[in-house]
Amino acid sequence: NFATVVAAVEQGRGIYANIRKAIHYLLSCNIGEIAAVALATALDLPQTPLKPVQLLWLNLVTDSLPALALGMEPVEKTAMTQPPRGKEEPLFSRAFSRRLAWQGALVGGITLLAYGLGFHLTGTFAVANTMAFATLTLCQLFHAFNVRSEDRSLFAQGALSNPAMNRAFLVGMALQLSVLLVPPLQGVFAVTAMDSAQWLAVFGLAAAPIPICEITKALGRKGERGEREERSAVREKAKR
Repeated sequence: NFATVVAAVEQGRGIYANIRKAIHYLLSCNIGEIAAVALATALDLPQTPLKPVQLLWLNLVTDSLPALALGMEPVEKTAMTQPPRGKEEPLFSRAFSRRLAWQGALVGGITLLAYGLGFHLTGTFAVANTMAFATLTLCQLFHAFNVRSEDRSLFAQGALSNPAMNRAFLVGMALQLSVLLVPPLQGVFAVTAMDSAQWLAVFGLAAAPIPICEITKALGRKGERGEREERSAVREKAKR
């Protein structure tokens, strides 16, 4: 049945896209963690912005839930309008690798910015480390929404259209807030209490990847439209 074949192709494209999204999320977040620690080492900072137990928490909790939710992402509406993928096409194309690199660098840069801001505001490494840890964790949770599509806007998709992602975000947020707010857990993860200004800075920095990625997606869509219009004009000219 031809309709069954079409549905199977659409489902297969959705599965492949979701695998890419999960890999994209995990690698970009881990590149951000590596970039933050590497830059701190290169700058010879007196203390690293992240403790080993904090990195373990990041990789075990906040990385896993959103990645699983990305595997349950609905098939995008444009899946069947894309040309077939070549069987020799690598998973890590140049565009995909560039996207991983700059988004990972963005996450790492935001983490170091939070660390520097915390030290500037208080002059203590304890608050600086706490702000870096909180910012990186929440930044990864927010960034998961960016990865839901490589080119479509989050608002065009519908921010709540993937219930699994919404649950993963809420659970991850609750777990992270418990670490930052519950005194016994604060001691385990070597964090300290933050005031309202510090919390505001953390949430502002953590959410920054969403507008930045939205702008880059919009620029990419504009470039693709320009290329399509140019090709269409060339074809019309050739017909005449």
